[in-house]
Amino acid sequence: MSFSGDVKDELSRHVPKSRHCCMAELAAAIALSGDITKEKTGFHICIHTENTAVARKYFTLLKKTFNINTDISVRETDYPRKSRLCELHVSDNDKAVEILRSLKLLDAEGDLSEATHTVNGLLIQKTCCRRAFIRGAFLSSGSVSDPEKSYHFEVVCDYEDQAKELKGVINGFGLESKMIRRKNSYVVYIKESAQIVEILNIMEAHVALMELENVRILKSMRNTVNRKVNCETANLNKVVSAAVKQSDDIRLIDEMLGLESLPEGLEQVARLRLENPELPLKELGELLNPPVGKSGVNHRLRKISEIADGLR
Repeated sequence: MSFSGDVKDELSRHVPKSRHCCMAELAAAIALSGDITKEKTGFHICIHTENTAVARKYFTLLKKTFNINTDISVRETDYPRKSRLCELHVSDNDKAVEILRSLKLLDAEGDLSEATHTVNGLLIQKTCCRRAFIRGAFLSSGSVSDPEKSYHFEVVCDYEDQAKELKGVINGFGLESKMIRRKNSYVVYIKESAQIVEILNIMEAHVALMELENVRILKSMRNTVNRKVNCETANLNKVVSAAVKQSDDIRLIDEMLGLESLPEGLEQVARLRLENPELPLKELGELLNPPVGKSGVNHRLRKISEIADGLR
């Protein structure tokens, strides 16, 4: 199962204790993945999902909140891809009206309100209800990428005002979700890893949160090690390149003038460099008599380089 599937599986087992939170989560589910129709026999509610665990969650919420045993059907779909689609149906008009009234989706005359694809603000006044609302939205049409590959959390909405409502609720927790249009949909998304950790905490997906945090720590450690290795490799390459250049300069002087033509201090450094091409400057200076510091050795080798460049 994917990481996104694991998160949904965990959230599907989380059933709110309070009735008002159950209603907030159901309201999000109906808004983002539900259809409400009025037929000759009355109102009909259908909630659909491709995830069987999510379908069981919806069934449990309806049973706990409204004492309704809904009908569940499973059918194969070919569009947009071949998959199984689970549908929960509330066909009894009285039960459907009870749900719609509780979720503030009917007006005073008993007709459907115009904003059936958004959630009434009265249902998400409490912090716990706003958490449930986000959880319901994610279960309905959300996904989160595998943290081993990238950091990306998103919920796809069919309507712009629906996406704006969700974005506002998420950002009310101090996060910085953003919204873009993707073809005929509107996507509310988060890309920063720390904020994805926080949104998982808000939805109460604590197991997934710990898994993501472990991945973040391991990736951070790998990046730190890689930076150190790259830095040390670069320094080593620099030292080796410098030593090769110094040896070439000394050999040129030896061939054209002879090392004995150099001042005593330069000759001593030149002979030691040829004998110890791999030594760093500090250790090379310790072999001199009397010993010379790193900057002193570097100064002498620069003088040798200038003489060699003049000969070239």
